[in-house]
Amino acid sequence: MTFCDSDSVIEQIHQTREEISERFGGSIAAIAEDAARRQLESKRLIWKSNKPNTALQPKPVSLSLNRLG
Repeated sequence: MTFCDSDSVIEQIHQTREEISERFGGSIAAIAEDAARRQLESKRLIWKSNKPNTALQPKPVSLSLNRLG
């Protein structure tokens, strides 16, 4: 893919996003509800993890209380 092609793809993504936004009056909730409804109607399996994704969660910091001197 050349630089020009990626610009075209990005432009198509922006155009599609704008069309979806207009269709639902800019309501993110309405867009999410429609996506959930279509997912249920598709009858495709939905993968759900048994444990939360913690990859981006802050890690506990261990502080040393030892003092010099």
